[in-house]
Amino acid sequence: MKKIERRSTLKKLFASLAGFAGISTVASAHSETATPEKQAFNIVEDQDVPLFSGSTKLGNMVFIAGKGAHFDGDIKAHTDHVLKELEKELVKAGSSMEKVLKVNVYLHDLNDYKGMNEVFRGRFGSKPPVRTTVATYGGVPGDSLVEMDCIAYI
Repeated sequence: MKKIERRSTLKKLFASLAGFAGISTVASAHSETATPEKQAFNIVEDQDVPLFSGSTKLGNMVFIAGKGAHFDGDIKAHTDHVLKELEKELVKAGSSMEKVLKVNVYLHDLNDYKGMNEVFRGRFGSKPPVRTTVATYGGVPGDSLVEMDCIAYI
């Protein structure tokens, strides 16, 4: 009877030690993989209060705020300008047009869809991102004919 009790006690002791070792391993792994901190760039303020960022990064993801074209021109000139602005932001963040996963396109007028597509085509490499295109009621802010934002990886 004593041998059985001793074995049972030893099994409980080893199980406790194994459990403790497992918990400490999980705890140390958790502390090593701390959540990355969000980085914000080109912060726009309103009355000295941060309003929005031109781009943000978290881990290997980058989010680029809407870019417009605020000059006289047609949809093709505006689209080209907006895509170049997106590309500049992506490069600054350590990404590229080829690494864009999602693009949102906001058109002032849905009749500009074809012209926008002519300039948009091929700008993101052979594996283009998913895209949502909408015509905005009341127009795009700042009298731009098109605005675009995107999500990419680094």
